[in-house]
Amino acid sequence: MQFNYKYSGTSKVSNSATETGVNFAPDLHRDPTFFVGELHDKIPFREAISALHDVVVSNLNFQAGDKTDYKAWLKSQEEIWLAEAMEGKGDLEQKIKTIQSELSGLRGERSQIMQPYMTAQRKYFDYLYKKDPDAWWVLDPVITVHPDQVFFECFSQDESAYGKLACSYNVFNNIDEFKCGTTNIDYSQALYTEFQKIRTYKSTTFKIDPKGFDVSTGGDEYREEKIDLPDSWVRGFLQVSTAMTLKNVSFDLSPIDMANFLLILKRNKEDKGPRSIRFQLEPGKPIVAVFEPWDFKVVCSTIYKGNTSEEIRIWGRRRLMMLERLLPITKSIKVQLLGSGMPSFFVANLGEMSFTLGLSGWTANDWSQASQLDLMAPRDEVDAMTLQKVYITLKETWFSDVPTLVTKLGLSQQIIERSLSIFTQAGKVIYDIENAVYRIRELKSDGIDIETLRYSGDTERNGVQLALKGDFEAYTEENYADHIAIGARFKGAGKAFVKIDWDDKVIDGNCGCSYFFQNGLKKGPCEHIIALRMLRKKKQNY
Repeated sequence: MQFNYKYSGTSKVSNSATETGVNFAPDLHRDPTFFVGELHDKIPFREAISALHDVVVSNLNFQAGDKTDYKAWLKSQEEIWLAEAMEGKGDLEQKIKTIQSELSGLRGERSQIMQPYMTAQRKYFDYLYKKDPDAWWVLDPVITVHPDQVFFECFSQDESAYGKLACSYNVFNNIDEFKCGTTNIDYSQALYTEFQKIRTYKSTTFKIDPKGFDVSTGGDEYREEKIDLPDSWVRGFLQVSTAMTLKNVSFDLSPIDMANFLLILKRNKEDKGPRSIRFQLEPGKPIVAVFEPWDFKVVCSTIYKGNTSEEIRIWGRRRLMMLERLLPITKSIKVQLLGSGMPSFFVANLGEMSFTLGLSGWTANDWSQASQLDLMAPRDEVDAMTLQKVYITLKETWFSDVPTLVTKLGLSQQIIERSLSIFTQAGKVIYDIENAVYRIRELKSDGIDIETLRYSGDTERNGVQLALKGDFEAYTEENYADHIAIGARFKGAGKAFVKIDWDDKVIDGNCGCSYFFQNGLKKGPCEHIIALRMLRKKKQNY
């Protein structure tokens, strides 16, 4: 999928003894979106935007070590080992030693001569490693201006962590002008470095430059970028948005609890599995976190307020280190867990700001390629007229909760939620888990062709084909107070079973196929569970 950017210059921070100006260069291909205000909470903003940078540069995938020096040493040793093997060969041994001595001197001279070249070459490759957009499928951060807040969104380099920084307008003084919308901003390493110079004694102006949209003459300089991104990157944003709407177990942690978590991770290194945090949740009792494999137990200072006992494991826990810089300014942390081995969200309350860290099931199971959580969301179709009404009404205020839309439109809650789910899966709307509202956020200026992203892979495609072909038997469907149980028998998989709620979201399931045996629901439902839900839709339509 191709993304076109056109920036009015580059983002920059200007520093003087008394003033700092933060000027973001927006994408001119998008509808005019701008914001101008004077920063009030300077240090909290500096720490929060720096934590967002920690998400952007994070890459916990395995990085193979550089073995160039080792291979060079190994090559030089081959002749020594050969000489040792032929020890006792008289004159030949003496000749070898003489030649080795000469070769050693020549190699030393070569190394000395080539050292500047090798150093420059390594720096060049390091530059390409960090800067080449073809090697790094990274979009510039997405920034959205709403009537009540400005928020940034980004992904980590390994695409397993999602970061969102939301700033209410109370973070700013003297807001001059703004226009709601979504745009990409030019955000570089140099800009991050300049952010570190923000101080309390300097006035700091925060600007998404509106002038860039008013200039139409050819005399101004623009920087054009055209980046060909894989569909998987876009799907990553859609997966996160969908995961935010799924049923979850939530509780609060204090900053000192998270500090204790990070202290354990800093002081200990795993040499075996399992490498997880096991949350033990008992109603009315303190939350307990057990760190495996050491079985270190942290009794948290907060009480679990849920109604049922839960035990949930999460993996990829070292990604929580990205929250460390926020702890001194954090009031509380809201945790939302979708289940063992499923994605999790950590929302840090920073007062007038909030920082959301979304983690995939584990580090190698990135949002973009391995998750299929959108398959667990409702897949119903809603007619175009209804979708248009819902979207236009939502855009009037830019954000709203479901009950308000139900009252305004006179539609059922189910229709409203399914319409919003469709917009979420299309990248036009995002769910704000902190405020429990849906917000307009156009991920791509000219829209996303949802048909190219409709099938996440062979799993969903095969599930749809199974339902269309009718290659099943012994179909059953039972309705209960809070869910629907569907079952059928498939060739090669045996009995498949799924529980869905009345909003058509997958709650639980089971299947005899190898995919389910290996993954359960951690990577989304298998093709047979997908087929079961499709079969129910077909029967409803006839």
